[in-house]
Amino acid sequence: MTTSRSTSLLKPITHMNKLLCLLLAVAPLTAYAASADVGQDTLHATIAALDQEVFDSFNRCADPAQLHKHAGYFDAAVEFYHDTGGVTWTREAMLANTARHVCGNFTRQLLPETLEVFPIKDFGAIARGQHRFCDSASGKCEGLADFTIIWRLRDGQWQITRVLSYAHRASGGTPTR
Repeated sequence: MTTSRSTSLLKPITHMNKLLCLLLAVAPLTAYAASADVGQDTLHATIAALDQEVFDSFNRCADPAQLHKHAGYFDAAVEFYHDTGGVTWTREAMLANTARHVCGNFTRQLLPETLEVFPIKDFGAIARGQHRFCDSASGKCEGLADFTIIWRLRDGQWQITRVLSYAHRASGGTPTR
């Protein structure tokens, strides 16, 4: 009878041990999820700040010093895909287009509520969102487009390696094709 009594006492302990083991196994996952959220918030803030910096210089690129500063955010072999303007394969070609078509003509404004940032393991981040374009002479903001930017973090420095700028349209309009 002692055997059956000791066996019945072990059953609740075994069940409790299983529950404890399950809780201990899940706790690190919960902690990881919480730390991933903190990391994601930090990454989003970093990329949002970089977006502000790169386009502050873009918006003032009529000043050669600002165009030079703008260039520093891009890898020398940046690929820039523009649905209506085509593809450029180097920073120099992209900057030539920027100087020719943008500087002094229009500015870019991020629609902050649309910015999404996704980490790329062992590389950097993807930024995706919408921006609008404002005519420098009139101040009217009548253009809208979607963008995707690939950011690389190397040796503590963020640089843009790929840009997709697409679905250009009039504000409130449908994408132009």
